[in-house]
Amino acid sequence: MRIAIIEDNTELAHGIASRLRDRGHSVDVLHDGEEGDAFLARDGADLVVLDINLPLMNGLAVLRALRRRGDGVPVILLTARGETEERVAGLDAGADDYLTKPFEMDELEARLRALARRKNLVFAAIDRIGQLVFDRTSRQLLDGDEPLDVPRREIATLECLLERRGRIVAKAQLTAHVYGTGAEVDDSAIEPHVSRLRRRLEGYGIRIKTARGLGYMLEAETP
Repeated sequence: MRIAIIEDNTELAHGIASRLRDRGHSVDVLHDGEEGDAFLARDGADLVVLDINLPLMNGLAVLRALRRRGDGVPVILLTARGETEERVAGLDAGADDYLTKPFEMDELEARLRALARRKNLVFAAIDRIGQLVFDRTSRQLLDGDEPLDVPRREIATLECLLERRGRIVAKAQLTAHVYGTGAEVDDSAIEPHVSRLRRRLEGYGIRIKTARGLGYMLEAETP
């Protein structure tokens, strides 16, 4: 599951991200509305945690722009105020749920699970891919019960490709996922990780295809 967190409180955003990554999810963190809007338009997500009170572009504007693009991704709004008017405005703008700060992480997780069920999304820690199993919680690739010895950056590359299985993933997206958003690393740095990962997956019914000038795409046989 790929989850976008758009929240200007850095400590809170990274706290949510850490909790969700521990559960095996891929998480992107954005800290202002313009950055969040651009990310959602460019890369998209499976679920969005969106603060209303954001700098540069508030959360309601981000939400309205998202819905105008025809993007039905589930969105849960975060607000520091519990006023009825603000909650109604958020729901009218297309939010699926809301949560008033401060909140417990357990409740946020429960609400995200509920949204995933409602939208028929897989909010699970285990993903079957070809003849292998990827355990998102332990970040291990398993052949039966035996873990494969896969370096951390190759696992991160697999996570990113797996979240977008069957779709082309740009080198820039892979680089940001593996090295972190804003890292001063050339996009070509991802090439050796993809090459080594491709060789490891040979014979397991998993292919990483190169789309020249565009990026890479992961395909897998039905297990």
